[in-house]
Amino acid sequence: MDPADQRKRANRGLIIGLVAMTAGSFAFGWALIPLYDVFCRLTGIGNAEAKAGPSSAREAIDPNREITIEFLADPASVGSFEFRPKIASMRIHPGKLYDTNFYAKNLTTAASVAQAVPSISPGVAAKYFHKTACFCFSPQSFKVGEGRDMPVRFIVDPGLPSNVDRITLAYTFFDTTQSAARR
Repeated sequence: MDPADQRKRANRGLIIGLVAMTAGSFAFGWALIPLYDVFCRLTGIGNAEAKAGPSSAREAIDPNREITIEFLADPASVGSFEFRPKIASMRIHPGKLYDTNFYAKNLTTAASVAQAVPSISPGVAAKYFHKTACFCFSPQSFKVGEGRDMPVRFIVDPGLPSNVDRITLAYTFFDTTQSAARR
């Protein structure tokens, strides 16, 4: 076999491999969103429930049950931000949509970016606590000295186990100005 035929055969194999890899990458990218939604529904994390719209279970308000929701805030970067809930707690009925606000103020002498990371306890309540709108979904930009209320809209699924009568929604507020500048 002459070298030209070997080169043609090698090039043909390379082209077939590249086309297969391109098609496979496209198929994986196409399937990634539905796979992520399935992952979020199975694990109870993410925002799959909010994108899916209201379900009949969440529309059924339980007027006979009250749960206390406590709100906590922790500015992880000492001195960078003032960060606190507007109210410390509220009594809610499962199945009803509620709004609350957190307040954040940039205490630095430069424009800053911050990101809130939520935590829900007890852990069993996390899959029943659904945020439909939250400042934690994206980084927040602040001008020098700017302070503002940041909303959270949530609903607690009526399927929450009956032994849970108190849920804590806590946020840690990180100054991400340096990492935002690198992007």
